[in-house]
Amino acid sequence: MHFTSIAERLLTTLWVGALWSVGYLVLPILFATLDDRVMAGMLAGKMLMTVNYLGLVCGSTLLISSLYANRWRPDWRVILLAVMLLLVAILTFWIQPMMAEIKAQGMVFGSLQHQQFGRLHGISSAIYLVISLCGLGLVVFSAYQKSGLNKKTVEASD
Repeated sequence: MHFTSIAERLLTTLWVGALWSVGYLVLPILFATLDDRVMAGMLAGKMLMTVNYLGLVCGSTLLISSLYANRWRPDWRVILLAVMLLLVAILTFWIQPMMAEIKAQGMVFGSLQHQQFGRLHGISSAIYLVISLCGLGLVVFSAYQKSGLNKKTVEASD
C-alpha cells in the first residue's frame, strides 16, 4: 500500500468520522445533558466550525490528491469531494457567519431574528446531512472500489 493511499484513508476517516461523531453523537448528547440551551448552542457552534475547518483542510488535500492521481481528470470521487467541499464552504463562510451575526444581535423567542435563525439552522442542518451522507458514500464506495469487488462482479457476469 502506498503512502498516498494510507494518507488518503486517514484523512477520509478523520473528516467523515468527525462529521458523524460530532453531528450525530456529541451534539445530541450535549443538548440532552446541558440545561443551558444557550451554552449548548455556543459549544455546538464551536464544534461544528471546527469540523468545517477540518473538512476544508482534509477535503482540499483529498481533492488535490485525487485529481493528481487521475492525471487531472475528474471521476466520481473528485466530483463527490468537490460537492462536499462546496457545501462545507457554504456553511463555513456564508450560513454560519449569518447565524452568528443574528445571535450577536440578540434574539427574542418568536421575533423576526429568531425565525430567520430557525430557517438558517434548518438549511444548515440539511446541508450537514448531505455532507455526512456524501462522506458515507465516499467511505463505502472507496472501500468497494479498492476491494476489487466491482471487477469480480463484472467478470462473473461475462
